[in-house]
Amino acid sequence: MIYYVHELFLPMLQKQILHDILGENFTLDAKALDGYERKAEKARKTLEQYLVDEHIVDEGELYAFAAKKYHVPFVELKGKEIKKDILNLVPAPLAQTHGIVAYEKTADSLQIAMLDPLDIETIEFIQRKTGLRVDTALANAGDIRDALRRYHADLKEELAVVQVTAEGTPEPGDLKKAAEEVSIVNIVDSILEHAVYEGASDIHIEPAEKEVSVRYRIDGILHNVMTLPKIVQNGIIARIKILSNLKIDEHMLPQDGRFKIHIQEERLSFRVSIIPVYDGEKITMRILREGQKPLSLDGLGFLPRPKALVEAAIEKPHGMILVTGPTGSGKTTTLYSLLGILNQPDVNICTIEDPIEYHVQGINQSQVNPRIGFTFAAGLRAFLRQDPDIIMVGEIRDPETAEVGVHAAMTGHLVLSTLHTNDAPTTIPRIMDMGVPPFLVAFTTNIIVAQRLVRKICDHCKQPFHIDKNAIAEFEKLCDLKVYLSLLKEHQIALAPNEKTLQTMKFFRGEGCRRCGESGYKGRVGIYEVLMIDKELAEKINARATTNDIKSYAEKQGMITMLQDGLIKAKQGITTIEEVLRSTRD
Repeated sequence: MIYYVHELFLPMLQKQILHDILGENFTLDAKALDGYERKAEKARKTLEQYLVDEHIVDEGELYAFAAKKYHVPFVELKGKEIKKDILNLVPAPLAQTHGIVAYEKTADSLQIAMLDPLDIETIEFIQRKTGLRVDTALANAGDIRDALRRYHADLKEELAVVQVTAEGTPEPGDLKKAAEEVSIVNIVDSILEHAVYEGASDIHIEPAEKEVSVRYRIDGILHNVMTLPKIVQNGIIARIKILSNLKIDEHMLPQDGRFKIHIQEERLSFRVSIIPVYDGEKITMRILREGQKPLSLDGLGFLPRPKALVEAAIEKPHGMILVTGPTGSGKTTTLYSLLGILNQPDVNICTIEDPIEYHVQGINQSQVNPRIGFTFAAGLRAFLRQDPDIIMVGEIRDPETAEVGVHAAMTGHLVLSTLHTNDAPTTIPRIMDMGVPPFLVAFTTNIIVAQRLVRKICDHCKQPFHIDKNAIAEFEKLCDLKVYLSLLKEHQIALAPNEKTLQTMKFFRGEGCRRCGESGYKGRVGIYEVLMIDKELAEKINARATTNDIKSYAEKQGMITMLQDGLIKAKQGITTIEEVLRSTRD
């Protein structure tokens, strides 16, 4: 099968390897490299691209020297005849994003040229997928780029068998036939498999006038992965509808479904949402890992003091635990982690969710269905007749759910739920705005956890640095240095003797490498703001204290704000200051 892959920025040599070769073999010193880097930045190119395009270095020589550095053979792909069936042994999205070309095959081995022959993880993936021993070589970027263009050569001829006219309404029989074509099945399998390999949380398949784009959300950021021709649009949509047990002849109404598959010896569930848009139907798939164990509070990223407050709150037999934040901030993951701690044989746990993200053994999980009147509020009322000890409500969206939740907490149940608010103190007025009396809010709420997700620095390219004047000025506006130093001391983060000012303080960032897609980030972690409702704060709430009053009191009592939590993690080398500021700006 041939894929039309969007020509993304192709990975090149690792920065340190490139600098070493340029210094040792092309006699370019640090001063010359610095000058070329500035010119490359102006031209919006990488240093390697600039030097090759300007004929300052020869690309073939550069990669021949790199092969010696990597201790692997150097192969010239230009002019080499590569059979389609061999080329396609490496899925097109993987080949494109990692710079890999399969060019020869024997009975038990596969020869591949790649831009990072030390990428063991990718090599092992190809070995598992093909069942062949993989022998690696280095080829120059230009040759690999030319070879990758063959993935979409003669595409229209290859896909003619699955063409379903985009004009008018396709017949269900035609759609079913298209969905079962090997070409379409391979495209969909490749999209799903590569998304899992890249660690994506969501897949977006989006139709445009003349093409269909595929994007992955990785660590919270959307990335373009490939562009497919318009002729495969209906076939792909029909294939995913069949997998999800949806109506293939319904094109005007939104549909939601789910399907499960095995990829890389892992059982995965894909939650599917399809909506009609101007140029067809847009598909979004959330990737859920079946049987994944809930993260511990440490694994989620809780610092010791907030962690202790959360642990104390879940030990209480009744009351409300609220987790707040915008969509995509990890609230559900936090709730599941808390349920994982609470899930013991001697308690009855009931949840009502929209939708059920993960199936958890030992917990009674229900999904809302507004079409038959089974809402969050209706489910909550039903649960109260099921003798529950702990109730989880996916989200408090309306006054009715808020009222029933509060009364459940008053009558001896521990209630866990989420709300959409920007920080912990704002949550109190939000619930009161839903019509719940202040005294009920004050005396049923145990704790409020506000959170965001920030990207973690890639461990493979992490480097120390000192922040510049502009960043220091912004830092000082948002966080008092004395308070910050006190928090660092409390969390036993060692500072060098000269780290007494922000100018001398060492922070970290990712330089960008192939393992993190040149972004400098890999994975995500939470930053938190934990507001414990004590007796004095309950009295303030009962007296209708404002959000500012609540926030001021909490900070005097030692509440670590989300910004402070993030800046502590920045000094620990977990994330960057820029990422914390990006996530906490309202």
